[in-house]
Amino acid sequence: QKNALRFAAALTVLILALLVWGWYQLTQPWTQPIPSKLAVASAGDQARTATFADPAVLSKYVTALATQHADRQVGHPRRLEAAAQYIEAQLKALGLPSQNQAFLAEGDTYRNIVVKLGPKTKSVTVIGAHYDVAGDQPGADDNASGVAGLLELARLLKNQPLKERVELVFYTNEEPPFFRTPFMGSAIHADSLRARGDHASLMISLECIGFFNDAPGSQEHPVRLLNAVYPTVGNFIALVGYYEDGAISRRVKASMQAATTLPIHSINAPGFVVGIDFSDHLNYHNEGFVGMMLTDTAFYRNKAYHTLQDTADRLDYKRMAEVVNAARAAVLAHTAMQR
Repeated sequence: QKNALRFAAALTVLILALLVWGWYQLTQPWTQPIPSKLAVASAGDQARTATFADPAVLSKYVTALATQHADRQVGHPRRLEAAAQYIEAQLKALGLPSQNQAFLAEGDTYRNIVVKLGPKTKSVTVIGAHYDVAGDQPGADDNASGVAGLLELARLLKNQPLKERVELVFYTNEEPPFFRTPFMGSAIHADSLRARGDHASLMISLECIGFFNDAPGSQEHPVRLLNAVYPTVGNFIALVGYYEDGAISRRVKASMQAATTLPIHSINAPGFVVGIDFSDHLNYHNEGFVGMMLTDTAFYRNKAYHTLQDTADRLDYKRMAEVVNAARAAVLAHTAMQR
């Protein structure tokens, strides 16, 4: 009987240890913030404008995309092209040259827009956001917010000293009918890195980054069990990655935490877990690169997702700016570690 009790006690301890280990691997807790070095402008408001994301500018971009360029989808190629031209115009206004990455999908031509910053290295950091929408809708959060964030990120990074090539990519064809097909813009870009002998040391997809809700119970999760380890109030940003990239996720999370007071929660899980691969980062993971997603969790929080109600006035641009600041810090910290 004593042996049985000892065995039961040892088994209990083992199960508890496995649960704690699983929780640690899933949530990436206890990260120590990693500050990034910024090339800051002169004093005063000019310095802040040059160093931090501007909520008013983010609002301007989202509003333009969600109104003048609503319904920017595969079924409306002229509207999709007009949205691409709008993005190019904003990059030109920032003094940033861009490149087209054109490709064929089911007989039609589509294009990514690529901005390359920093030195030419074989190791590349990629930050991307898709500019197409699913169906006839404004797509403010999904994904004008990500596009606006990427435009602001371009401005914030253009004068920063970078040790690694950074590619900012505005994708098309993330939404159905091309999602999870070789015709996703991100699949084309990821494949092009592999084809030229480069590799993505880190890819972050900006996927729905502007909707926040402080009401109790406003945050859902793919599995109800996750309510025990993640907030049920939608006031945070999530870093979503694959299980095997947990160590890099911890570093990315730590660098973001040093740049914002916005709560950041992370999850690293196998790709078969619902929600882990719900954006363009999946194609970089499929190429053997490190891919993760920065998101407000989309339809797990925003009930206007993929509807006519996904409008610019529903987004929180101050907190959205904090997401962009955090992404900027992640890029600077990560590239500073590269050789």
